[in-house]
Amino acid sequence: MVQLVLPNDANTLGNVLGGMVLHWIDLAAAVVAHRHCRSEAVTASIDQVSFLAPIRVGQLAVITGRMTYAGRTSMEIRVDVQSEDLLSGERRQTSTAYLTFVAIDAKGRPRPVPPLLLETEDEHREARDAEKRRAARLSERDRTTPKGERSPR
Repeated sequence: MVQLVLPNDANTLGNVLGGMVLHWIDLAAAVVAHRHCRSEAVTASIDQVSFLAPIRVGQLAVITGRMTYAGRTSMEIRVDVQSEDLLSGERRQTSTAYLTFVAIDAKGRPRPVPPLLLETEDEHREARDAEKRRAARLSERDRTTPKGERSPR
């Protein structure tokens, strides 16, 4: 996705609002999830969002997403955001986020997703890293869920 940053997207310093960047990240990840499972999918979590550099009014926000993991009903998508100067073409990494989406059926219940086809060693490594992030998320969820309440998986 590419977004032209306009004044209504920005704060008083002329930088795009963090919430707007999060919105674009969520939209890009949703497209990846929907295209993979060809069903409805909902955001379950957003991990590790860092704002490394601002995107200024008049620049482009270039948002790319790719799936890193597919479980039984959940998918992890990595989204990278770069700024691009329209005059020079120079790009700069501004944000990276990992999002988990869950595929749902017509009644809103989790449904199975197709497996992720891994072809390169980098894709296999990224999937292993995604499994570690998933285990950490589930462990944290179990740790913070009050006793007697069921933790959603």
